[in-house]
Amino acid sequence: MLDFDIMLADCQVIIGCKVCMYTVTVSPKYQVVIPQDFRKTLGLQPGQKVQVILYENRIELIPIKPISSMRGFLKGIDTSIEREDDRV
Repeated sequence: MLDFDIMLADCQVIIGCKVCMYTVTVSPKYQVVIPQDFRKTLGLQPGQKVQVILYENRIELIPIKPISSMRGFLKGIDTSIEREDDRV
């Protein structure tokens, strides 16, 4: 697990949320460079895919994680729920 507090020490806390902001420039080819602090914190690698979402007049980039990294994320979940008769 990454330690966000150490890696993004220059961030501000606004309304209970840690907010980090940089200004980047869009190149003539419409490319932007993701700041190094963000790349390290999120573990981004060259060639890694990200989803690009247009949401309320802003662009959000969401890293796509390999499915193998999801292994075990439900460990310890309570599976002792009552099942319907036709679902057993």
